[in-house]
Amino acid sequence: MVWQLKGVEKNRESLAFKLIGTASIALAIYVLVQSVWTLLANAHPAPSLLGIVWLVVTCAVMLLLARGKLVTGRQLGNLVLTTEARVTLIDAALAGAVLIGVGLNTLVGWWWADPLAGLVIVYYGLTEGRAAWKHAPT
Repeated sequence: MVWQLKGVEKNRESLAFKLIGTASIALAIYVLVQSVWTLLANAHPAPSLLGIVWLVVTCAVMLLLARGKLVTGRQLGNLVLTTEARVTLIDAALAGAVLIGVGLNTLVGWWWADPLAGLVIVYYGLTEGRAAWKHAPT
């Protein structure tokens, strides 16, 4: 993102959109593979209070960072930065989904809640990745 902000020539913006889109799609594919593997392997995660605290902090920081990127991107009129804000929102959503899954596993023993929640992130990540590629100037 910093690299893109240093210059605004059209080529740089296009590459930045493509990199953001690729990162979103790669994240979605990774989460899909992990979720399917966890469900098929019947892998039961162990409850972790430290993990829950870490996820709460991560989610809060990512939400604040996404908001900061969005506000700054709008003020600068930088579409790449506002798109990057949505990618950071995906990171917050991923942390939130994992938090819900870990919480449900800890509270009621629903081991499958975490990988199932991850599938929601897959849809969002693929949608945002595709949108970033679509916005890349040619």
